[in-house]
Amino acid sequence: MDGADGPPSAALEAVFYVRETDRDGDRVRYYGEPLVPKGSLANELQDPFRRAGYRVDIEAGREPWETAVVATPADGRIDGVPWTNLALFAATVVSTLLVGAAAWYYIPPADLLANPLLALQAWPFTAAVLGVLTTHELGHYLVGRYHGVDVSLPYLIPFIVPFGTLGAIIRMRGRMPDRKTLFDIGVAGPLAGLIATVVVTAIGLSLDPMTVPQRVIDAPGQVIIFNNPPLLDLIAAALGRPTSYADPTRTVHPVIIGGWVGMFFTVLNLLPVGQLDGGHMVRAMLGRRQETVASLVPLVLFALAAYLYFVRNLGFNESVGLWAVWGLFASFIAYNGPANPADESPLGWKRQLLGLVTFALGALCFLLVPIQLLG
Repeated sequence: MDGADGPPSAALEAVFYVRETDRDGDRVRYYGEPLVPKGSLANELQDPFRRAGYRVDIEAGREPWETAVVATPADGRIDGVPWTNLALFAATVVSTLLVGAAAWYYIPPADLLANPLLALQAWPFTAAVLGVLTTHELGHYLVGRYHGVDVSLPYLIPFIVPFGTLGAIIRMRGRMPDRKTLFDIGVAGPLAGLIATVVVTAIGLSLDPMTVPQRVIDAPGQVIIFNNPPLLDLIAAALGRPTSYADPTRTVHPVIIGGWVGMFFTVLNLLPVGQLDGGHMVRAMLGRRQETVASLVPLVLFALAAYLYFVRNLGFNESVGLWAVWGLFASFIAYNGPANPADESPLGWKRQLLGLVTFALGALCFLLVPIQLLG
């Protein structure tokens, strides 16, 4: 077989002795023995197989001494219409429009029930929130495709208050070929998302403030306060724009919430644990020592919750519960472990530096008490 009809056999035979071949549809599995160190086998095959439109995975063979090279079609094209992605995107557009209209544009729910098209007034909020989240995931997607990794289009997750969404995810299939690829895919999302976050925040700060109806001011009940991360204050200072008003009938434009969401999700995604972006980056930067770092993350998050509760005397609804829940979540994903690339060759200094810069930018998005539910 050649690159036009299947995997590039010449490139394979140069580094792998093939004893037997097994075909399952378009997937081809080669059983045999590496002619190069097994850790570098995937790296040797990645480029020629990617050019031929295949993803390479290295697996155990049927015998203890045997190795299997698995070639799976992954030419970067979308097979058919991605109905699931489109359906989730449409549902998330609807959920963010409805939540944005009711919570951030102060349209009474009764009016929305009578005329759902009123929710379209919240399109700037929807565009800001989904623009930031989608840009983040598209960063992963595009870099993954560039490296020949089989990645899916983003799956947006619809939800209810306060944002109308829980974020977005992509799926990556197959083993990472090397630490450089793992790092590039991991860092691409936060960097792309941060660029979109800065743009959205600047646009939101430049827009005129909203008027809060008197009925909202007088209404009893709990109020959600979103405190400003340092990055948001820096952007506001650079533009000379306020982030709050003394007059209770005035508030910042809802587009700014898209920037706040981008910063908040950046912090969570950069936690150096498991399959999160930060976990991928630290696994690539430190190798297997990442697992030691990951084991400390839940303890740090529980310590944050304890500090806020016992020292700052804050309640469960004042970010104590947020960090406690994420401590449990981090424990779960740390237990499941990080991605393990086939080639453990270390990163160069340029990628190491980029990783440190990315974590520093993420630190500008961190806030000890990001959310408070008062009332």
